[in-house]
Amino acid sequence: MSARTATEDPAWVRWALVGLALAFVAALVLVPAAAVLWEAVRGGAELWWRAVADPDARAAIRLTLLVAAVAVPLNTAFGVAAAWSLTRFRFRGKSLLVSLVDLPFGVSPVISGMVTVLLFGAQGWLGPWLDAHGLKVVFAVPGIVLATVFVTFPFVARELIPFMESQGVEEEEAALVLGASGWQILTRVTLPNVKWSLLYGVILCNARAMGEFGAVSVVSGHVRGVTNTIPLHVEILYNEYAFRASFAVASLLFLVALVTLVAKKALEWKQRSARATARRSHA
Repeated sequence: MSARTATEDPAWVRWALVGLALAFVAALVLVPAAAVLWEAVRGGAELWWRAVADPDARAAIRLTLLVAAVAVPLNTAFGVAAAWSLTRFRFRGKSLLVSLVDLPFGVSPVISGMVTVLLFGAQGWLGPWLDAHGLKVVFAVPGIVLATVFVTFPFVARELIPFMESQGVEEEEAALVLGASGWQILTRVTLPNVKWSLLYGVILCNARAMGEFGAVSVVSGHVRGVTNTIPLHVEILYNEYAFRASFAVASLLFLVALVTLVAKKALEWKQRSARATARRSHA
């Protein structure tokens, strides 16, 4: 029997902590997820398909995909630009920019939705000008996109910044000495080296964009078939006591979460391999 080191916990402590963690995850994640799936399929495949194929549900699915298709590329471009500037340049206000990147993590999504209404609503700061030019932001698709972009913009940047800092600048400096332009360095050196972290951030950003509720609820107006995303449509069905239909539509978000989880674990493995390679190359 091997002796226990001074920093090693007794076996019963390790098993107790593991059991507590598993019980916590089961109670707060696995059981609710299983309940959603069970309620979604309990009425049979026909009822599930009827709820998903409903015109309002299809409109919510289309809008959710549209918002994600706009928000994710915008946040990807912002994330790459922010990570590049924060890890490759020194400038005044750098710490302020880091704080601004983290701002959505510290602000309630509902507050961000209210700020959007304050700026672009009919009685907001820019509302009269928008109305005079026939532009509608709040209670329309542009407002939903703006709210979603604000809530999700830290994800890509926050995945890229630590990896690019640990990677160093040697390869980029070598490319610069050899005559490469800034664009060539970005596309041929930097992005290939950070591709797994970039994809990881994009996946997390997409999952949050498709599942966002608080900010979108404030700015959407809940116009059925027009400004309702999938989470808002689920809420409306549930409030109308259409429980089977609400769980059926909610199961779509669960499938998105499941795909995100699988992709996340695969990319985590790729990230670990890439970071280990980067550490060896700079050792």
